[in-house]
Amino acid sequence: MDYLVAKWLHILSSTLLFGTGLGSAYYMFFTSLTRDPHAVAIVVRYVVLADWLFTTTTIIFQPLSGWYMAHLAGIPLTTPWLFWTFVLYFVAGACWLPVVWIQIRMRALAQAAVTHNQPLPPRYFQLLKVWTALGVPAFVALVIVFYLMVAKPT
Repeated sequence: MDYLVAKWLHILSSTLLFGTGLGSAYYMFFTSLTRDPHAVAIVVRYVVLADWLFTTTTIIFQPLSGWYMAHLAGIPLTTPWLFWTFVLYFVAGACWLPVVWIQIRMRALAQAAVTHNQPLPPRYFQLLKVWTALGVPAFVALVIVFYLMVAKPT
């Protein structure tokens, strides 16, 4: 695969990763604030599915395609801007891994509330706070990664 194709796939993948993450977070957060167990159960179910289909595949593809492009371009991985993209990407991934487990747990809590015709339990909202707290540094890290990918500062 030549550099241009690898670059196009890398950009497409990063857009899919960032867009899915931001869109899913937006809908899950604001739907959760409605406290409607039916709406929450549906949205969280689809957020978990989107994470498995889109986020998981792109989170794996991104560093591989980045490494491959650096290899093709002869850019050492120790180049500061490239090194920091990998560090920040790792930070985002370290935030995302517990988020996956939290979302699965939130999905179960929402579905149980629907099944038993009850409101969302307090535990759901405790998890929502942790989920949000982990999402902020992941989002900021990926925004900086986007900047580094585009600007490639020296």
